[in-house]
Amino acid sequence: MWVSSVARRGLTRLNGGSGQVTRCSGQVARCGATIDKMTCQAIPVASTLVVSHKKQSTFVSSQTHNAQRVLLRRTDVQKTSTRRMADLPSHIKVALPALSPTMEMGTIVNWEKKVGDQVSEGDLLCEIETDKATMGFETPEEGYLAKIMLDAGSKDIPVGKLLCIIVENAEDVAKFADFVDDGSSAVAAPKEAAAPPPPPPAAAAAPPPTPAAPAPPPPSLVSQPASGDRPFASPAAKRLAAERGLDLFQIKSGSGMDGMITSRDVENFKGVAAAPAAAAAGSAGFPAAMPLGGGFPLGDHMVFTDADTSNMRKVIAKRLQQSKHEIPHYYLTVECNMENVMKLRGEINKTYEKEGVKLSVNDFIIKATALASKRVPQCNSAWMDSFIREYHTCDVSVAVDTGAGLITPIVTNVESKGLAEISETVKELAGRAKEGRLQPHEFQGGSITVSNLGMFGINQFTAIINPPQACILAVGGTEKKVVVGKTGEPTVASMMRVTMSCDHRVVDGAVGAQWLQHFKKFMENPQAMLL
Repeated sequence: MWVSSVARRGLTRLNGGSGQVTRCSGQVARCGATIDKMTCQAIPVASTLVVSHKKQSTFVSSQTHNAQRVLLRRTDVQKTSTRRMADLPSHIKVALPALSPTMEMGTIVNWEKKVGDQVSEGDLLCEIETDKATMGFETPEEGYLAKIMLDAGSKDIPVGKLLCIIVENAEDVAKFADFVDDGSSAVAAPKEAAAPPPPPPAAAAAPPPTPAAPAPPPPSLVSQPASGDRPFASPAAKRLAAERGLDLFQIKSGSGMDGMITSRDVENFKGVAAAPAAAAAGSAGFPAAMPLGGGFPLGDHMVFTDADTSNMRKVIAKRLQQSKHEIPHYYLTVECNMENVMKLRGEINKTYEKEGVKLSVNDFIIKATALASKRVPQCNSAWMDSFIREYHTCDVSVAVDTGAGLITPIVTNVESKGLAEISETVKELAGRAKEGRLQPHEFQGGSITVSNLGMFGINQFTAIINPPQACILAVGGTEKKVVVGKTGEPTVASMMRVTMSCDHRVVDGAVGAQWLQHFKKFMENPQAMLL
């Protein structure tokens, strides 16, 4: 039987999803014991693990909770033995992994290897477009690429879907020419989640011939929420239930940890929806015949084009809708006199022109944002449901339009960086963001966000908070205005209007106002940023 490269170094490979662990017959695995290679036997245990052995020694660690622990390297790789598929040699099924925390689907941009190529651990196997960037997926095992299940350009591939098959020997490649995916690698996890749907009894009780039978569910919809309790459900389940008009109190228990209701429980639930009736009543004044995509019926004279929704656009829509729906936004606006910044910027750019330094107004804004956040750390915080996390360094997320959607690369430790370094970092990150080459750690996280639309002629706007952050600063363009001068006489000055959106769960109005006071002070006296 074939053993992976990890096993050759004395480790034991696992298979997540079979529900059994193999050990050598005739011997019992004890803590620190060395097991000589013998015939492997499958033994069911509590954890879902499978071990492959070869003619060599394999180390097994101590027992905990009646289930042997073995060293695990990756869970997105599944090894199939010849005992399970007698007509095929041993092989590895490589499934699409989650390359970012928010990734649910991916698109294969291109394959760097072709069928028959020898691959080694760490080799670039293919490039995958996630919801935010295009990233390389490395080969998890050494061997030969026997079968590519999904061609380059395949879109909306769910996480866990089989991508390719790797074998140990080159002569085994041809045996997988007609291999067809049975879906076992992608369906193994959902089956367990779909198993506990206790609601069907309630749905089965509704069909009795008496028409009064379906009436009981609606009272429970109102009575349970009135008690003040909240359903024990994941955020995804709450969003899905809200979209479908379902009351989570109708689901007796969930399939998640400690009975948590998951999005799959909501999808599998067949109960009575609370919102459809009200929605139908509220829309009684609208035409009954609606187009598939929603909206009003279209006239014959209207010409339009439908564009596919990209993964990035789907995630943007989902996160922004969640933010506006769940976060109590409020907005604070202030005007800053930009005369001193414009003067200092011109002097620096002229003095250091030969060194290639060219500062923008946005560089000053990012620096002032970080310094104001150090003065008022409550605005440099994040809402974490059960607690508030206050950051001790300021990582500023800068909104960048990539042409395909919005992404927020992060400038880290801004409070300790100079203006020239900030300028160089922003240019480099923005360039790679537009090419889709950012790594996950370069756009996930951040403690506060800056969104600047001043270069488009916008003088003021309000931005949507980027959760779990507590604040986002919306920056408008500079414009000439008549203001009161230092001597009390009217004068013309370049003024910039900024609006900060705050999460009222984290930042109170007075705290947000203090932050804007410090920001205004730094912008109107930019020399203070150098102290």
